[in-house]
Amino acid sequence: MLKIQLAQVKRRKELETKISHLSLPGLLPAGQTLALNLETRTLSLLSDGPLLIMDQKFSLNEISVFVPILESFPNYCPYEVLLSHISSSVVTATSIARCRQRLQDAQNRGEWQQELRPVRRALSSLRNKLHYFGLEISNVRERGCSLTSLRSPLLE
Repeated sequence: MLKIQLAQVKRRKELETKISHLSLPGLLPAGQTLALNLETRTLSLLSDGPLLIMDQKFSLNEISVFVPILESFPNYCPYEVLLSHISSSVVTATSIARCRQRLQDAQNRGEWQQELRPVRRALSSLRNKLHYFGLEISNVRERGCSLTSLRSPLLE
C-alpha cells in the first residue's frame, strides 16, 4: 500500500514539473499568469486566486515553436532554432547549426519562404490562439520571432 502511495506521489510530482508558470512582465496585466502544461500541450491564463480565465490546446508543431519563443522572451527567437524544434525530435547545437545552414542555402537559392513553410504554418495557427490571451508573435525580419502584447500599454 505504501509503495502505491509513493508511486502516486512520484507521478504527481513528475506531472507538476511539466507545468510552467509564467508571469511575462510587460505582456500580461498585473495578477495574471500563464500556466503551460507540456504534457497536454495546454496554455491556461490564470488570475489571482487562482482562477482559470481561459485555456487553449496546441498542436505538436504549435507547441514546438511556442516553447523556444517563450524561452527566448524578452528577446527574439532565431528562425534556425524554430526550424530545428519543428524538424528534430532532439534539439542540439548541432541541429540548430544544420538548420542555420539550411536557411542560408535556401536564401542563396531564393527559397527562403519555402524552407520556412512548416514554421510559418505553425506560427500562423499559434498566433490565432495567442490572440485570445492578448499576445502576439512579432516577426523580426529574416531573423526570428518574439512574443509581444496585443494590448496598448496606455490602456493598462
